[in-house]
Amino acid sequence: MKNLQNNSLVLLAFFISTLFACEKDKEISSFNPVNWNKRSIELTQTDSLIKGSTYLSVYSEIYSMSEHRTHTLTATVSMRNISSTDTVYVFHAEYYNTKGDLIRTYFDKPIFLQPLETVEIIIDEDDKDGGTGANFIFDWATKNDKIKPYFEAVMISESGQQGISFTTQGIKR
Repeated sequence: MKNLQNNSLVLLAFFISTLFACEKDKEISSFNPVNWNKRSIELTQTDSLIKGSTYLSVYSEIYSMSEHRTHTLTATVSMRNISSTDTVYVFHAEYYNTKGDLIRTYFDKPIFLQPLETVEIIIDEDDKDGGTGANFIFDWATKNDKIKPYFEAVMISESGQQGISFTTQGIKR
């Protein structure tokens, strides 16, 4: 009976260590090009679309107590189609750091958002690439010039019983 318990404990320890070992290989950003490829669309006639561009500030870190101490944040970047009738097309989502350097382009082929649909980009808390002044540029198009897509970011962090959260909204470029 004691050998069975020891074997069970060894297997349990192996299983738990395997789980934690897999966690070390985790990507630090939720960047999955397969998902964007599924959303991509070929636009043959873009002349009839009304085009625009939006700037969105995002914070992957914020200062705390001084310029020498920062807290990392998880950011949820939402691309929202606020139209109940028309599709919105987003041509690309470019993520820049505090210095204005391009970090990554999430997609560079047009994707579509169905009426009232929201599509999100997640910047993981461990991803410090953006820094304290990160931002996105979105180029987009709609069929109706009265309704434009809405871009918003929600940043959040928690430690123990303390938490912080805030939002930013995109502005027209």
